[in-house]
Amino acid sequence: MQPEIQLSNSTTQLESTQNKVLRNTYMMLGLTMIPTVIGAYMGLNINFAFMAQHPILSLLGMLAVMFGMFMGIAANRNNALGVVLLLGVTFLLGLMLGPILQAALHFNNGAQLIGMAAGGTGAIFLTLSTIATVTKKDFSFLGKFLMVGLVMLILASLANAFFQVPVASLAISAIAIMLFAGYLLYDVSQIVHGGETNYVMATLAIYLDIYNIFVNLLNLLMALSGDRD
Repeated sequence: MQPEIQLSNSTTQLESTQNKVLRNTYMMLGLTMIPTVIGAYMGLNINFAFMAQHPILSLLGMLAVMFGMFMGIAANRNNALGVVLLLGVTFLLGLMLGPILQAALHFNNGAQLIGMAAGGTGAIFLTLSTIATVTKKDFSFLGKFLMVGLVMLILASLANAFFQVPVASLAISAIAIMLFAGYLLYDVSQIVHGGETNYVMATLAIYLDIYNIFVNLLNLLMALSGDRD
């Protein structure tokens, strides 16, 4: 009888910890939207001509800075510096939205396209996070497939940066949306099933999923629904 009670108490404690991590992650995720919006607003007023002229160099430089900050967040995940670095990353990523937001606003329906991309991203997040949370299904089996897909997506994106094929760009965006939707399921499932117990790292993972879905969805909408007349 006693082992059963101990097992029940252990299960209850584990569920309580998982719920706390999930709750803190969603709260922090909401907080990251503030520096993201500030960065995006500032990015609208910055001239990104250098990035347009040197796309490969700019991409590699940005990736180097971001991965450096990601490593800093991972190293400080259990203290306040990790939170500060996380907010700093979301500000920089908001700033990096500048070029695509500027491009969107050149369309007559640019504001509508941005709103549709934001709304679509929110709908995807709410739907998939609810599926992962309510069904309690373990999506950890997706991890290896998603990693292979991510590597292939990065290679395809780098190749297209050289060749600049519009159709390939659209295909890459469509695949990216599906890939990061899969990562959303995976990352929320990791929290629900105790695979991720640190809310700072959980927030970073889910934020990147949302960010990439938004960027690629906006890219598709501009290509398919943009009105230049």
